Amino acid sequence: MPIPRHRLVACAAVLGLTATLWLPAAAALAGPDAAAHRERPAPFPTTIALPDGFRPEGIAIGALPYAYFGSLADGAIYRANLVTGQGRVISPGPGTPSLGLALDDRGRLFVAGGTGGDARVISATNGEVLASYPLATGEATFVNDVILTRDAAWFTDSFQPVLYRVPLGRHGRLPAPDEVATVPLTGDFTQTQGQNANGIERTPDGTGLLVIQTSTQRLFRVDPATGATTEVDLAGQSLPAGDGLLLHGRTLYVVQNLLNQVSVVKLDRAGTRGTVITQLSDPGFDLPTTVAAFGGRLYLPNFGPFQPTPDTPYTAVAIRRP
Repeated sequence: MPIPRHRLVACAAVLGLTATLWLPAAAALAGPDAAAHRERPAPFPTTIALPDGFRPEGIAIGALPYAYFGSLADGAIYRANLVTGQGRVISPGPGTPSLGLALDDRGRLFVAGGTGGDARVISATNGEVLASYPLATGEATFVNDVILTRDAAWFTDSFQPVLYRVPLGRHGRLPAPDEVATVPLTGDFTQTQGQNANGIERTPDGTGLLVIQTSTQRLFRVDPATGATTEVDLAGQSLPAGDGLLLHGRTLYVVQNLLNQVSVVKLDRAGTRGTVITQLSDPGFDLPTTVAAFGGRLYLPNFGPFQPTPDTPYTAVAIRRP
């Protein structure tokens, strides 16, 4: 079990003080190059190898240094240690996809089921399926991404102009399947050909939801009570190939898969207006899909190439968070 972070910080402070007191005397004995040769802890790896043929899509990271990845190929869930880069499959998957992931503070993973038209809740400890919810049946569906709010898990469907609301009861109680609601998207959002509602996040003030529409390159604010949508004013800028979203304060990170980049958008508190302030990229990007954060880094799984084989290698890449 990893040492709790508060103990690591305390240990680091003590070690730092000890080194400060000891270093002058040691330097006198060992010569001027002693400090330069002190052993330093290895940094977290910037590339994490995933299983061959895995076809990663979603990622979630909580308070501990573990990343969870979902497989588009068979729905398996892979957990990687961000300190060592090592990991293992904790859930073999149902044979249908696992796309967007969200991790709550009770150690539960909420999983968007893609063409399976479902949502699953999985133990992040042992991969046990805690609950399963059929969201769409008898029609084209692609349950793509998920975000957790105080009282619900919200899922997008890229083939239907709706959101799915899985309500959470007192102390995070999971609902019965008949409690799940379908919320039609109305207002500025208009369904088009291609992939529509994709990544989802909360607004900075927590009163609304943000949804990226891949096909139109537009970002929308959604009223969770009604499903009414309003396009976010980006001062004429668009977000081509928009995929996963991540909110940090008032900064929204928008993954743009085909462009191999992440746009950084500064939002107002209500999420009604924003400004694209920069783009991030990395030589290791190969169609990144979604994004999660730990410490000062962003972690992105690579979805490429478009014609994989069971032996195709896959990675996730870490970049500095501005």
